[in-house]
Amino acid sequence: MRLDGGLREGTAEAAREVEAAGYDGVWIPETTHDPFLIALRVADATTRLDVGTSVAIAFARSPMTLAGTAFDLARYSRGRFVLGLGSQVKAHVERRFSMPWSRPAARMREYVLALRAIWSAWQDGTPLDFRGEFYTHTLMTPMFAPPPHEWGPPPVYLAGVGEQMTAVAGEVADGFILHAFTTRRYVEEVTLPALRRGREDLTGFTICGPAFVATGRDDASLAAAVAGTRKQIAFYASTPAYRSVLELHGWGDVQPELTALSKQGRWDEMAGLIDNEMLHEFAVVGTPAAAGAAFAAKLSGVVDRASAYTAYPIDPETWTEFVTAARA
Repeated sequence: MRLDGGLREGTAEAAREVEAAGYDGVWIPETTHDPFLIALRVADATTRLDVGTSVAIAFARSPMTLAGTAFDLARYSRGRFVLGLGSQVKAHVERRFSMPWSRPAARMREYVLALRAIWSAWQDGTPLDFRGEFYTHTLMTPMFAPPPHEWGPPPVYLAGVGEQMTAVAGEVADGFILHAFTTRRYVEEVTLPALRRGREDLTGFTICGPAFVATGRDDASLAAAVAGTRKQIAFYASTPAYRSVLELHGWGDVQPELTALSKQGRWDEMAGLIDNEMLHEFAVVGTPAAAGAAFAAKLSGVVDRASAYTAYPIDPETWTEFVTAARA
């Protein structure tokens, strides 16, 4: 199991620190910054790290636009770039990005196939003739076709929670990115069977697993970590698209309450609905040594690449102790 880090701001110094700390890769979210600009900075500043987006929002972009960005990053990184894609939810796609939304699993399947058709045209010289329900790409003149390169197109990993999107990932992607809002039971009982509906054999298919971590070296720092983690779990639990995770554990009724509070802007009250049982199901909690060991146990045998999700400030010494315990 490889251990990956995260990076939200794309400074060369931060990228080199992640590499020097011994991580195998770094994942960059699309939140407040453009993940591809940060990925380029990381690739330029490092020599060994795998660099991936976790996740870039597919439906905010045309397949052609994204194909070009990802193809260039595969070249600039010398084959270390991973294109991690997610759908986001309807409200964000329509109201934040002003882009169309319909049948997200079917649309994502076609999106990935369109990417592969475009890349094949550039890398292998295959005539571009992709005609789908959602996307059509039939024009590629030499002036606009980037030259092939020795590393070829990047691998595509899809993120998902629901069974339909997960099955699509198994069918058309090279890997799957678990949402942090999941549990080991959900992965074993829902996620893995859904992936196998897309492909029978998961050999060579990479599963990446972020997990919530609440850790601190004293009572005060641990309490702050727990509070931040409860708040983030509550935020995700308020999203109707993720209700299936709660329902598996018998917590489905909590979701409408959280959604109502979120619509009223009562964000601070939402964390109070995440009781200790839910907290410990979604997160590993404890001192850095205990949390590191629990983190490894939670993800070992389930994922190929693991990363920690910390929804609060954490000091370097605490983090080093956690990582050492996780590796051990």
